[in-house]
Amino acid sequence: MTTMNRSCMAALVAALALPAAHAATLRVTLTQDLDTARPSETVAIPWTDVNAALPGALIQRIAVKDANGNVVPHQVTNVAPQAKDPKNIGAAYGELLFQHSFKAGEKSVTYTVEKIETLVPVFPTKVFARYVPERLDDFAWENDKLAHRTYGPALMAPAPSGSGKEVLQTSGLDLWFKRVPYPIVDRWYNKGHDHYHHDEGEGMDNYNVGKSRGAGGTGIWDGKTLHVSQNYAGWKVLANGPVRSIFELRYDSWDAAGTPVTEVKRFTTDAGSYLDRIDSMFEFKGAATLTAAVGLNKTPSDKGEDGKVAVRRDKTAGTLLQWVEQKSKGAFGTAVILPTAQDFVDDPLNNLVYAPVKSGEALRYYAGGAWSRAGEITTAAQWQAYVADAAKRYAHPVKVSLQTQN
Repeated sequence: MTTMNRSCMAALVAALALPAAHAATLRVTLTQDLDTARPSETVAIPWTDVNAALPGALIQRIAVKDANGNVVPHQVTNVAPQAKDPKNIGAAYGELLFQHSFKAGEKSVTYTVEKIETLVPVFPTKVFARYVPERLDDFAWENDKLAHRTYGPALMAPAPSGSGKEVLQTSGLDLWFKRVPYPIVDRWYNKGHDHYHHDEGEGMDNYNVGKSRGAGGTGIWDGKTLHVSQNYAGWKVLANGPVRSIFELRYDSWDAAGTPVTEVKRFTTDAGSYLDRIDSMFEFKGAATLTAAVGLNKTPSDKGEDGKVAVRRDKTAGTLLQWVEQKSKGAFGTAVILPTAQDFVDDPLNNLVYAPVKSGEALRYYAGGAWSRAGEITTAAQWQAYVADAAKRYAHPVKVSLQTQN
């Protein structure tokens, strides 16, 4: 066991005996109506509800405990307009987050939230997002299952003569496939650009984006042509673990068949999931609605891998998925789940699923992938089952009920 693991274990063991500072507790009951297992289900409770039940509760002095009294990792976000606390009474913040893994057939479970006298231990983080100036202006993010990146304006800028600088204009989303649960974004960038194109035991970048939508990029479909943005123009990190990372990418105006369109994507990356939640907010004038499309690259395999791509579409569930068999670098799956899907179409670069959007209203969808060498999802059938199950989970969210106990 490494020194870091021993330290984390010691902190968690110590947390099991955290004493309550106040008799009041907030009882949290989670219920669901599915029979299948739901691993790593993220629970979000508005901080205003926590503060109402536990007046004066501070994020450094609360504990979330399961039914056996064990402390579980939690996170408090400040993604809220009232994220200020001038009187230091715990009145601000956005949501309290923690996770529960429902077993197959488990319908209900209870947790408690308590004020404590000691400081909350530092929980190991499983999610991470950041701007990457070391590699022009990439933006990268990850959880314990998968990593991603996308590209900023510096990458599409012309290359000075003799510089050898890469030039790529795309708002597509890249995948980095992981074989380990710990964070790798910093490690891979610090090793240098060439290293993450080779599997040295932690995984690799063997996904092809090019000018496509990659694994979950968007555009506006006019019935014949997909009109897409350039590389992202701005970024903002809103939350960064240990349970959830939230960040936004802003895209400057582009022409969609005569209509200027801008977009802000909000990404929500949770521990334990192969799929991110993405809320794309398009702004435009004139038309009541436009048709937004989400895509998967038709040729996503790595160079020289001669990938065989199988595509499946399910209009009822709004799922578009691929399974890609490669010659020497393993197989992988990609997927988009668009709950409001209207239909599917292809363009020269992408498989697409589309839905109508109104200006200023978010289009919510889910996107991601999985690699066979990670050892959890190794066949097309397993990937199809995972995506189908995820679509059911999104359509049947866990219900959260709260009760204050003295």
